[in-house]
Amino acid sequence: MDDDVSPLAGRIVAEARAWAGTPYRHQASLKGVGCDCLGLLRGVWRAVLGPEPEEAPPYAATWAESALDGADPLVAAARRHLVPITGPLNAYQPRAGDVLLFAFRAHLPAKHCAIATGPAAMIHAHAGAAVTEVALTPWWRRHLAHAFRFPDPP
Repeated sequence: MDDDVSPLAGRIVAEARAWAGTPYRHQASLKGVGCDCLGLLRGVWRAVLGPEPEEAPPYAATWAESALDGADPLVAAARRHLVPITGPLNAYQPRAGDVLLFAFRAHLPAKHCAIATGPAAMIHAHAGAAVTEVALTPWWRRHLAHAFRFPDPP
């Protein structure tokens, strides 16, 4: 991590890294027991900022593929509780602690989230694997749809 990382971003990254090895479990959010990508984000929120601002609704693993009304619920929730990063995403350099949302098809809503650990890496959970820190490769950058930051603690 860079020396100029804010204390909040440092806590976010440290907590996200503490989830490494947590197995993937759809809709779960328990460090060391199981989580999905949203569960990881929710768990980091709880550890760093306190109680979650709203309860996550039940969702199917294929919820984004079946979205027909143009809704983007992950982005809508992020806009309610996180600070949007504006500007063109092709010029955006992630900072430690940023929340990254990915869409895997142009016509579908954002379906995946991760926490940046710096400009070139992120921590995420995905089906069939444990929480891990990976490179933010060109493939991931092509699918980046939105970026946010955690709000300042109350």
